[in-house]
Amino acid sequence: MNIKNISILLFTLLTLGFTSCKKDEVINSKEKGSFTIEFENEVNGTPLVLNTQNYINANGDSFNISVFKYYVSNIKLTKTDGTIYSLPESYILVDASKPSSFLNIFKDIPSGDYTKISFIIGVDKERNLAGAQTGALDPALGMFWTWNSGYIFVKLEGTSPQSTATNKALTFHIGGIVDPNNTIRTFSTDFSTGNPLRIRADKSPQIHFTANAGSLFTGKQNISFANLNFTMGGANSVLIADNYAVNLFEFEHIHN
Repeated sequence: MNIKNISILLFTLLTLGFTSCKKDEVINSKEKGSFTIEFENEVNGTPLVLNTQNYINANGDSFNISVFKYYVSNIKLTKTDGTIYSLPESYILVDASKPSSFLNIFKDIPSGDYTKISFIIGVDKERNLAGAQTGALDPALGMFWTWNSGYIFVKLEGTSPQSTATNKALTFHIGGIVDPNNTIRTFSTDFSTGNPLRIRADKSPQIHFTANAGSLFTGKQNISFANLNFTMGGANSVLIADNYAVNLFEFEHIHN
């Protein structure tokens, strides 16, 4: 047997051995691991820069953004066998002015391969009715309506030449849990079956999402800032929530 054939044979044996090891991997579901969710803020494909960068919405209106914050809560992971793990106390407040809020680590997750994630855009009804709280739900973070006993789910502020408000302001504070003005929305996405979220005791994978601030102004209905530039709950907040429910978040990739 010549050297070339020996090399091919060795490569084949190594490949088979590697494949066999992968197939024979035993996952101990009693072990716990961690993972991180990273959010990257943008406006319709362009990185979000607060205060100084101008953007164009789907209606053709120019605008900039000075404040962009949003809640993500009630995170659930679905395993390859269909079982669902609900992360306890999973409340995240992402603030575009605080890069430290973009990375969020979750610990003590049962080991396994997960192929789907879902979460609420906002804060669930029960915690809205529980009054002012601590951590990510601390009222001092500027996302709580004391006069309405509830949380702001998504907050965007800025200016636009097309706005008819004082100082050309844009003020979009989206919240509300009572029909017909309930603005709680749920996002879910499947991961690639070839690259699930692999949580192990010795690994800490990362899920990467983009968050598109421009999604508030298009989706089900394009927003004209001449007609709508201010909302704090109510029917107009439902309109904005229905917009961003479509494409506020987009799953990018997983680093296992």
